[in-house]
Amino acid sequence: MNLKGFLYILIPTFLFSSMEIALKIAGGQFNPIELNFIRFLIGGLALLPFTILYLKKNNVKISGSDWGRIALTGFVIVVLSMTLYQLSIGMAKASVIAIMLSANPIFGLIIGFVFLKEKLSRTNVLALILTLVGLLIIINPLHLTGAMGITLGLLSSIIFGVYGVMSRVNGNKIGLNGLSMTCLAFLFGSGELGILMGITHVPAVANAIPSGYAEFANIPFFKGISLQTLPLILYISVLVTGVAFGLYFVSMEKVGILQASLIFLVKPALAPVLALLVLGEAMTANTIVGIVVILLGSLVTLMGEKIAYGVMAIFRRNNPEAHQEVDELEVVKDKIENSELAKRRKATEAAVRDSLEQKREEHELPSED
Repeated sequence: MNLKGFLYILIPTFLFSSMEIALKIAGGQFNPIELNFIRFLIGGLALLPFTILYLKKNNVKISGSDWGRIALTGFVIVVLSMTLYQLSIGMAKASVIAIMLSANPIFGLIIGFVFLKEKLSRTNVLALILTLVGLLIIINPLHLTGAMGITLGLLSSIIFGVYGVMSRVNGNKIGLNGLSMTCLAFLFGSGELGILMGITHVPAVANAIPSGYAEFANIPFFKGISLQTLPLILYISVLVTGVAFGLYFVSMEKVGILQASLIFLVKPALAPVLALLVLGEAMTANTIVGIVVILLGSLVTLMGEKIAYGVMAIFRRNNPEAHQEVDELEVVKDKIENSELAKRRKATEAAVRDSLEQKREEHELPSED
């Protein structure tokens, strides 16, 4: 991985890890729905110039049905997932919600397997089991606190996994890269959320909302923005929302989906540490154990093949009687990998990769130089 690819992963990792902390701080000064609307509106606008440039360079034509796909994707991420996410942060520890959101790639694997018939390997299944076990350890059902916040955070993470699959599939159908699809989904999603916020100002609707849910009546649009809160809003909107989400999907294209998953591999470990330093949120023993288990699940996803070969090596050392059978498998594997057909296939794959890399460099955004 070159320096540029490393930065594609490092920058969004830090930004995503600080996301819950920044939103927790801002949550005391803004209506949660209002904050969700502001961050995705400004975040989408920050990415818009790059999106327009991409559309012009690649002569992308978006049809009516394509706009419908973008609108639906935006509704899923902004109106559903991130609204639940913002509400959950106000009800539970930022560190716990950060860990919940980090599990979204695993939920994406399940969704891809069920609806898109994508292959789910044994290592993916193992990673899924470890992630779910880790979440149960953190949630600690026998001594549950902040149940509503945790439930909303878990739903947000699952829906975020749906969004990840939708963004990838719809982006490919329309001909948009990850950054452009992210930008348009954010703008449409914030617009849809804005319409719903406007409806809450209708007297009949506002009066029908119970007093215990007053934050959902007459939801403000830009109340609370001042010179004091502007730096925090810009950090959340431009960096945490626009840059982080944009680079996450760009990293999938530039360095690969598995390498991009490092972002959510590191986040469960880094976010609680930042929450401890900034918010003073103590990490309980079950949270630490749960983090370790989730990290193991992410590691299995990232290094499944290497782990499989490692297990094979251990099996061979600890089972001398099976040594011959394992060696025979290795011989067959070597013959297949080093055959003339395999060499020609590898040469063809290398040529295709070089061609694709050249095309990516030709269409690379100016800001990435």
